[in-house]
Amino acid sequence: MADIDLALQHYDGEAAKAIAEDLIDAYAEIYNVPPYAGDPFFSVTSYADRLHTAFTMPGFETVTARQDGDLIGYVHGVTLPADKPWWVSLGDARPADARAAAEAGRIFWLRELMVRPAHTNHGIGRQLHDAVIAGRRHQPWTTLTCIIDNEPAHGAYMRWGYEILGRIKHAPESPLYDAMLLSPA
Repeated sequence: MADIDLALQHYDGEAAKAIAEDLIDAYAEIYNVPPYAGDPFFSVTSYADRLHTAFTMPGFETVTARQDGDLIGYVHGVTLPADKPWWVSLGDARPADARAAAEAGRIFWLRELMVRPAHTNHGIGRQLHDAVIAGRRHQPWTTLTCIIDNEPAHGAYMRWGYEILGRIKHAPESPLYDAMLLSPA
């Protein structure tokens, strides 16, 4: 894997509003492939709505990766609401200490991690992941959901130490996801 000169930048929700179009454009490129293309759940409009809602959620943060000024990937997440339906639906599959951490606002919910196709397989996703969680020392747990059919991402999360808690759906029209948890080191 070659070293890539990346510029990583952190944004809170208010600052991220200024780069929303860049984030949405990256999403549009990355998700314009099967099985996402043509699925209303993954439409650019639906994503833009979810992204703008996320900007105002507690603990919102995004980290972007740029190369020569071009956005090549980003990650974003928020503080996990302890009453988030998909989280609650996991019941006792969630370790007791993770349930307590969620109640205390100590779990970071990594909502999106994406890298433009021309830049995958260079460790950029891992750099983004590590950059966003490194700044969340007050939230030692990280959770995410990964589409069960997304093998590259699924495999990466497993290599990075996540464990699968169970299968969930974000909405009736969404695909199945594995809910995953990264315990404190």
